[in-house]
Amino acid sequence: MHRLTNIILPIIGILAFGVLWSIVSTKVQDLPSPRETWEESKLYILAPLEKRGEMDQGIVLLAYYSLMRVARGFLLGALIGTPLGFILGLSKTFHRMFDPVIQVLRPISPLAWLPLGLVIFQKSEPAALFTIALCSMWPTVINTMSGVQSIPQEYWNVAKVLRLSGFQTFTKVLIPATLPFMFTGYRLSLGIAWLVIVASEMLTGTPGIGGFLWQEYNSLIYAHILLCIVTIGVVGFLLDRMMGMVEMRLRAQ
Repeated sequence: MHRLTNIILPIIGILAFGVLWSIVSTKVQDLPSPRETWEESKLYILAPLEKRGEMDQGIVLLAYYSLMRVARGFLLGALIGTPLGFILGLSKTFHRMFDPVIQVLRPISPLAWLPLGLVIFQKSEPAALFTIALCSMWPTVINTMSGVQSIPQEYWNVAKVLRLSGFQTFTKVLIPATLPFMFTGYRLSLGIAWLVIVASEMLTGTPGIGGFLWQEYNSLIYAHILLCIVTIGVVGFLLDRMMGMVEMRLRAQ
């Protein structure tokens, strides 16, 4: 019964959203209804891997381009953010020194970082990766740092009593105790990376969900804009669920 409820309630929610969308579309002149959106966008859905032009491609291909950029930017941010979080968590001096810098940089919008990336790299692709990595790494830094700082003193005392080497302490104490915090940070960072890529592609005009959305907005094809919005939401949901499953398994161990 519980499993059935978990299936039925989301379906009811989706149907209710569809009804609300249909009602609003009758009040707003240029807003396509769900049916109109399907009719105008079905070519991109039914032929998801077809490539007809730089931007005129199936929705799966467009999402794939965006996901590849997100993966590279997210991994770069994780490779920088994870060791930085360890350093800040282990060293009170470094924490006091750089915490104000992090708190200043963390809330800056990707729309502000992207032009700087274009100035530095002169190309849209590395500028997008720079922006994704920089904007998405902060949850990883902060959660890793919090994980290190939350390790009980008893763990460190046991490591000293057992005369563990620095490497052994890192692998036997630090990593296991911090891993759940790290994956919480990775989950948040991945969500931010997916948000940032849309803005990056819109501004740079590169092929992907964001670039396609911006092109269709300029062409006044509103059904395709809604297709992009739904795709962004679905992919973001799947990414979050994927990371959530990994996080739950780690916490259960």
